[in-house]
Amino acid sequence: MQSPIPSGFSAASTAADVIAGHDLTGKNAVVTGGYAGLGLETTRALRDAGARVIVPARDMAKARKALDGESGIEILPMDLADPASIDAFAKQVVDRGEPLHLLINNAGVMACPLERNARGYERQFATNHLGHYQLAVRLWPALRRANGARVVSVSSRGHRYSPVVFDDPHFERRDYDPWLSYGQSKTANILFAIGVDQRGKADGIRAFSLHPGAIVTDLARYMSVDDLRKFGAIDDEGKPVVDIERGMKSVAQGAATSVWAATSPMLDGKGGLYLEDSDIAPLLDDATVAAEDLRHLHGVRPYAIDPDAADALWELSEQQTGARLP
Repeated sequence: MQSPIPSGFSAASTAADVIAGHDLTGKNAVVTGGYAGLGLETTRALRDAGARVIVPARDMAKARKALDGESGIEILPMDLADPASIDAFAKQVVDRGEPLHLLINNAGVMACPLERNARGYERQFATNHLGHYQLAVRLWPALRRANGARVVSVSSRGHRYSPVVFDDPHFERRDYDPWLSYGQSKTANILFAIGVDQRGKADGIRAFSLHPGAIVTDLARYMSVDDLRKFGAIDDEGKPVVDIERGMKSVAQGAATSVWAATSPMLDGKGGLYLEDSDIAPLLDDATVAAEDLRHLHGVRPYAIDPDAADALWELSEQQTGARLP
């Protein structure tokens, strides 16, 4: 099923385009990182369609500045790097007794210097994957109540940099490379969607992962201006480049695939799929695709949708977080 539908949308489609005509009245959503960049655009698109959106925030002041006074949006404290805060946030949501229809795992960190949390876990894997794993598991009772929930994980074409290295995910025995670490965490996002879908579909919980496109947001804060120019992400005046042919999108275009994954009826009855440009992405054949072409082609590498690797990642995540499905 990992092949385009096609959906009728394109790389140029915006979040407003893909959600047009959808009525989400009565639906509840959680959007991590929902107060900046793609997450903010996603939050507002879901809210404008009638959903009530909860935004967990590590930086409450920044979240309030972006969202305070906006109806239909609630801000609660949570830090994906702090397991206790994840548990506290999830308990507050679950204890309301309401269904959670949409969980959008959007927050993340990219290409940061080597940092470790209190457990000794490398920051990118711990934040981008383990934090979202723990959040989803803790929110499972609310997702189950929806009788038709979707869990959406924002991955990246950067998954092509690395599979999950199961015998050393935290760079304890190998030299740290920020891009290999980022790629590993983005592969984990894809495998996690498969794991959620395998375990949740009997309860109506389906999951998807996606590449939003290349968009200059706060995610790029660890990249220098020279790096961004080398990637062609900003112009000579320092402004973000939008070039659809090269996958360079505006924020509104970048949020489209997340919103499509969360709401499209075309995905009913489907799950565990990797999406790009508001459609199902093709499978890349590693045997025929040259390494230098991987960065530019649409699609997902086979190791990122391997169900055995998805099971291994789930087991590793249980061990490293102590969080297990209820």
